[in-house]
Amino acid sequence: MVFSIDDSLLPATLTAGPMTDEEFAAFCSEHPDLNFEMTAEGVILVMPPTYSSNGVRNSLINNQLGTWARIDRRGVTPDSSTGFMLPNGARRAPDAGWIAKSRIPAAGSVERDRYWRLSPDFVIELKSSTDRLHILREKMEEWIANGTSLGWLIDPEARTVEIYRAGRGPEILKNPDRVHGEGPVEGFTLDLTEVWDPFAEPPGR
Repeated sequence: MVFSIDDSLLPATLTAGPMTDEEFAAFCSEHPDLNFEMTAEGVILVMPPTYSSNGVRNSLINNQLGTWARIDRRGVTPDSSTGFMLPNGARRAPDAGWIAKSRIPAAGSVERDRYWRLSPDFVIELKSSTDRLHILREKMEEWIANGTSLGWLIDPEARTVEIYRAGRGPEILKNPDRVHGEGPVEGFTLDLTEVWDPFAEPPGR
């Protein structure tokens, strides 16, 4: 499917029919300068590349989560381009996430080499200036509805963290220095000081 969308119109949506994993991957590879997700209804979401500052923030978040996961050793942390097939049929990719090793498809199975049919145990979504907050909130609710136990929606501009849990309404933290994991990621603490201001000079300089 070849198309052209002016950058000023992104993010945008496209209507498409059902796709296999291979067809969706091939479609995405035809447009390497864009990012794609697919809703449960088969609508393709077209997103521009991440702005540089947000990319730096997302890298800082993933580095912290990845370092903790390597020490903890109970789960794995995919990068922000990793897609998952949710139980409702949507293909989604969190900005950061954690999956228990016990839930990973068995070695040698077809599923392990394709989109895993699961919703990560823990997800983080990082709002950028091009994101629409209500859409991100709907995405967070979708993660939880499909089996994610804990989710954080981080808004650097407002300096807020919205915490999503199954069976409960969101909890909003305003300008926290840290946010502590619970449930599947008990023991993980995200230091937000560098996320809020990733370009601050170290003390004494």
